[in-house]
Amino acid sequence: MSISLLQSLFGQKAWANTELFDVLATVTAEAERHTAIRTLNHIYVVDRIFRAHLLGESHGYDATNTPATPTLAELRAAVQETDAWYRQYVQSLSQAALAETVVFRFTDGDGGTMSREEMLMHVITHGAYHRGNVGQVLKNIAVAPPRDLLTKYLHVTQPQRRVS
Repeated sequence: MSISLLQSLFGQKAWANTELFDVLATVTAEAERHTAIRTLNHIYVVDRIFRAHLLGESHGYDATNTPATPTLAELRAAVQETDAWYRQYVQSLSQAALAETVVFRFTDGDGGTMSREEMLMHVITHGAYHRGNVGQVLKNIAVAPPRDLLTKYLHVTQPQRRVS
């Protein structure tokens, strides 16, 4: 996979997160809002775990979610910081670094190995999967979720790509 494709995917991830947080800020149904925040917090925690793996650091998590639920504003700020980190990190990588294998521990204590490229793709696909879960929660309360599509992101950020 190319660095430029990863840059696009992490740009789209950050954009999609912003769009979703904007919609969630309008939701008043407390149970559904709580479910959505818990799901987004899970994405955030996994992003942070894999960030630590990529850096060869301890992440300090013993599960893939936290016992306490952050506020939407707190989580949004944390997600924005983490999204910015991933965008900068991908920009700093070489093709050779993408192929490097990283040894790490999962939160259940089992060991694992993945290439940096595999880890980054996991972060992308994991986040997209769970943003889709949040989209379904929104649909269930008659709130239209944002369109979380790479094509839309590319056309929003590079309108010249939209041809008639």
